[in-house]
Amino acid sequence: MLFPNADLDRIVSGEIDLAFRTWSRPMHVAGGRQRTRVGVVEFVSVDRVDPATLVEEDAERAGTDLARLLSFLGRKDGDVYRIGVRFAGADERVALRAKRPGRREVTGLLAELADMDRRSHRGPWTRQHLELIEARPGELAETIAASIGREKRPFKADVRRLKELGLTESLPVGYRLSPRGRAVLKAMRAGD
Repeated sequence: MLFPNADLDRIVSGEIDLAFRTWSRPMHVAGGRQRTRVGVVEFVSVDRVDPATLVEEDAERAGTDLARLLSFLGRKDGDVYRIGVRFAGADERVALRAKRPGRREVTGLLAELADMDRRSHRGPWTRQHLELIEARPGELAETIAASIGREKRPFKADVRRLKELGLTESLPVGYRLSPRGRAVLKAMRAGD
């Protein structure tokens, strides 16, 4: 679920604790979480509602007024959902990627990357991607992907898998290796 930047700041402050969306089917569930530029937003509740029952207080809690809210909800066909939201804290990957792993942790990460390579239908890719990101920080994902004959979307999906391990971080454009990623790549090279 996309949130405008101003709304994210207001979720962090607690000023906004509701969101409303029109969906053909629920896109989130209560207890779900989403990483955003400000940290993690948790979905406290997700309930289908009749837009005719919404009141000004609902709109205010969503950071708008009732007329704008109803106009926004009427733009798409589907059911209207009331989503309770709260700021759940910092994105744990931020702390993870800054942490330099010890020898045991590097060994575990190398095993996890080797497993990812083994499961890949196109063969080993993790080291190649780490090396590309190291060599081309801040470059468009599309450009890096094209340089190895891949489409942007699957390339970005693979980079997200590396990001989940704290090995890469997104920049306004492109990526760079995190300190954790540099340590893992160094260990990969040392194993040659």
